[in-house]
Amino acid sequence: MRTAEINRITGETSITLSLELDGAGTSCIETGVGFLDHMLTLFARHGRFDLNIQASGDTQVDDHHTVEDIGIALGQAFAKALGEKKGISRYGSTILPMDEALILTAIDFSGRSFLAYEADIPAAKVGTFDTELAEEFWQAFARNANCTLHIRQLAGRNSHHIIEGMFKSAARSIRDAVKVEEAFADEVPSTKGVL
Repeated sequence: MRTAEINRITGETSITLSLELDGAGTSCIETGVGFLDHMLTLFARHGRFDLNIQASGDTQVDDHHTVEDIGIALGQAFAKALGEKKGISRYGSTILPMDEALILTAIDFSGRSFLAYEADIPAAKVGTFDTELAEEFWQAFARNANCTLHIRQLAGRNSHHIIEGMFKSAARSIRDAVKVEEAFADEVPSTKGVL
């Protein structure tokens, strides 16, 4: 089974996370950041990942530490669940419409971390969520999942739709990249033989 459990405790946050790559899209998310809970629930559903996250953090200061540390923990969980990455497709991409927003994501579980993030989110906040934290989340995820991740907003005026489109599109791209190709189940998808 391709699963991982991550426990991350810092002076600012405490996170317990479990991930099953070959799940049904079920989730139980309680981070103390309502908008992020909603985005991660959508992420699990669209990626067909079983995801449980219990987190607490210094949200009385702001949401930054909690959002970033959950991105770190989720990235670590994907890296751990993928192991040697034998048999995976490795690559995935999606162009996803979310009402007026249009989001492109592409991912390569290359073993090299990089984020290309191009978005013009018009509002500084969605509810109480600082929209600039979306980039912080994906940066933390890409670094810790050891993947190359491209997220590009192609269209959109509604900040909620843009960020929701990112989470849904990324989930679908990741789902495609981590699926096992049965014909290559014992092979690492690289001419180097390692990722």
